Amino acid sequence: MARVLTPQIADKIVDYARSNRLPAGAHLGAQQLADLFNVSRIPVTAALALLAEEGIVFSERHRGFFLAVDGAGLAERAGQRESVTTPWADPLYYRLAEDWLAGLLEERVTESGLMRHYEVSRHRLLQVLQRAAEDLWVERMPGHGWRFLSVMVSPQAYEDGYRFRMVVEPAALLEPTFRIDKAALAALSEQQIALLKGGFRRLSRTELFSFNSQFHEVLVGFSHNPFFIDAVKKIDRVRRLLDFRSTEVGNRERLLKQCSEHLEIIDLLERGDVPAAAGFLREHIKGALESKRSLIAGPPK
Repeated sequence: MARVLTPQIADKIVDYARSNRLPAGAHLGAQQLADLFNVSRIPVTAALALLAEEGIVFSERHRGFFLAVDGAGLAERAGQRESVTTPWADPLYYRLAEDWLAGLLEERVTESGLMRHYEVSRHRLLQVLQRAAEDLWVERMPGHGWRFLSVMVSPQAYEDGYRFRMVVEPAALLEPTFRIDKAALAALSEQQIALLKGGFRRLSRTELFSFNSQFHEVLVGFSHNPFFIDAVKKIDRVRRLLDFRSTEVGNRERLLKQCSEHLEIIDLLERGDVPAAAGFLREHIKGALESKRSLIAGPPK
């Protein structure tokens, strides 16, 4: 089962700073930490961004991340996060989804039938089904039955979701409460650069979706408007299934264009040209829809 590495890496960074008694202001090189923990730069920069949100580190443009507090004072924080395993990172989530999209499952199913078919425990199956229900492509029926929902996995729903994003996400950047978190923006830049340098080929589909949705959710989060933020997070849950499929059947080289455009948006924001960033973001989402439209198959009949 795949694991979400960010909290684990954040713990390791805290433990590294504590055990080495690093002083406040010490530079935390992403590549050095990636080599130390035997992971890519991408989960390291995500972990550093998480620690920046907690005030443990801070970032400076073109210089990277630095420890904001003395490492010796971090003893109580190390190891307190729990490892996180998300149901949608479980291969069973996507196996179930692929079988549904391919028409291999009936519209109505039972837990016992799925347990036998996939040879899994009820606990694991329920975790996956409950997450699928949150993502709006199954619903629970009375007793131990479940029903698959076609509406949220159809090509039309997928397009409608993207058109909704074309309106909402750029508007969030133009909110009067829009304020950039420099540390979070720097972490996004690090992630996109790491993806361009080969991460887009190595990472799993789950990780690729996670980093892409995180990019857009962080930008919308700068609006500090909870309605925008909640709307985009809901759309991301809904589109996870078909975006995952498009990454499987499509050419991953298109992700180079996606990452380059993400960096262009970051550059516009860093230069303070928020209206241009909003306009470019709209065109970016529109282009993403065009590139994926032909890759999305319809739901089973």
